[in-house]
Amino acid sequence: MKDVARMALENGMIIGEDVYNYQNELVIPRDTAVDAKVIKKLELHSIICVPVKEEVDFATTHFEKVRLSREFQTFQLTYNNCMPIYARLMNRFVETGVWKSTSQLKDIYVKITACAKTGEALLDFLYNMLPREDTMTHAHCLNSALLAGVFGTWWELSQEDMMLLIQCGFFYDIGKLKLPQDLLWKSEKLTDLEYTKLKTHTMLGFDLLKDQPEIGETIIKATLQHHERCDGSGYPSKLKGDKIDIFAKYIAVIDAYEAMTSARTYRQPLHPFQVIENFEREGYEKYEKAILQPILYRIAATQLGFMVRLSNDEEAKVATINKDNLARPLLKREDGSYIDLSSRPELSIVAIF
Repeated sequence: MKDVARMALENGMIIGEDVYNYQNELVIPRDTAVDAKVIKKLELHSIICVPVKEEVDFATTHFEKVRLSREFQTFQLTYNNCMPIYARLMNRFVETGVWKSTSQLKDIYVKITACAKTGEALLDFLYNMLPREDTMTHAHCLNSALLAGVFGTWWELSQEDMMLLIQCGFFYDIGKLKLPQDLLWKSEKLTDLEYTKLKTHTMLGFDLLKDQPEIGETIIKATLQHHERCDGSGYPSKLKGDKIDIFAKYIAVIDAYEAMTSARTYRQPLHPFQVIENFEREGYEKYEKAILQPILYRIAATQLGFMVRLSNDEEAKVATINKDNLARPLLKREDGSYIDLSSRPELSIVAIF
């Protein structure tokens, strides 16, 4: 909503709040469409300024409201200005095999994150970004670095470890820049041969980073091991449990979350409860429970109070998070009755607003 001078009003604008005169009498009710009669009435009552609805006031879902907010517009502009700089740094590194730009990465991180007041806002902003197809690999890593700062806070990492995790985010998927883009972002299921080639990106990244003086062992291990899984089902070495570097475990969660919440040419980003459900479906045996659980709980908790639309078109508010089944909260209808999604497997959340 914004205040507009009477003389600047245009036909079709919608009054945002009830308008009263100096005697506290209602002159124009909210949601009235502006026309010549409305403007004349305001003039007769000496009202010189009124609140008018903006596009964001007509948004119906939470993410539509985020997308239309001034804060997101600022974030998007800053992000889009920084993306080409980040892409050039990484492309030059891949081409020359020499890295000397760590301070520039820090500058990029600081500029972008300064546009979000909270970690939750940053997650919402990233959810609404639509990277171009030619920068999707770069966006995946840049987003992961930004997420690392949020998740690192939720993991209660020290400032030193937080900065190290952010650096891991910038670099861990750099090996993909040495693979064909049509392989990386193919919408159809990969063939066995294609999947085998895709999996080489961890070794390609390791080979790029291993002899760089400015890049430490932790970043190198995160790059090599971020697709290892605690149950031994990952790659390239099928490591288990404590054999996997702790920062690689952190990045594994960030990597999976970023992939699920980013738009692709073949699907929309998954909403928070869908993300949680996917993680819970895989189980905690793949991602270390002590690392994954606090992130999923925090993501679920940020949805408290939001309205959701269910697969049966019913709408209700998120009332309580179910700690034993985070993807299926307790919902409250407008009439005060409840829907316990943990006991209603036939229902699913299709939108949040």
